[in-house]
Amino acid sequence: MDCVRFGRMKSWMLSMGMVAALAASTAAPRAFAQSKEEIDERCQRRISHADHELHEAIEHHGRHSRQADHERHELREAREKCWSEHHRWWDEHERRWHEERDWDDRDHDRD
Repeated sequence: MDCVRFGRMKSWMLSMGMVAALAASTAAPRAFAQSKEEIDERCQRRISHADHELHEAIEHHGRHSRQADHERHELREAREKCWSEHHRWWDEHERRWHEERDWDDRDHDRD
């Protein structure tokens, strides 16, 4: 009788494993889509923050200050990271995504 019970339990465990595998495989595309959206949001926030910090540094220390140069570097790094993750970057001034690597590292130096 124990062998019969063990066989049923084994069959039940196998069935549950198959159900879990099926559930995981159908959830994968949804998880990927969420992760792309999350990447976009993180990228946009990172660039927006770096852009804001550069504006603050220019306002408080001047366009050609060490602080502004540091924040230009941070903005460039944020754009590069975004570009390397999915070949897009957020333009905070135009409030849109760019599909080409066409940013200008000195774009905040003009009036």
